[in-house]
Amino acid sequence: MSSDANQDRVFRALASGTRRHLLDLLKDGPRTTGTLAETLAPLDRTTVMQHLKVLEGADLVMVERRGRERWNHLNPLPIKAVHDRWIGDYARRAVGFLAEVKDELET
Repeated sequence: MSSDANQDRVFRALASGTRRHLLDLLKDGPRTTGTLAETLAPLDRTTVMQHLKVLEGADLVMVERRGRERWNHLNPLPIKAVHDRWIGDYARRAVGFLAEVKDELET
């Protein structure tokens, strides 16, 4: 699958506030699906699992099964790829522009 298609899946996954909240919860370490569902109440477990499936499809979450438990791990690499491709260049240009404005104002 192409890099553009992968980034499209990442952007679609990040479009949901619930999914972004799930990723925030996973920044501190892996959590079970049950723990995530409890944290996101009043959403039911099925809805949380659907959101996790979208995140897994975008490669933002990796799943490890331990017995009956499903542990969800954050995979930050797709977010870094989006940052490197989209945010890094734009931020660099903006910072350069702000530095020029600052220099002009100080002279």
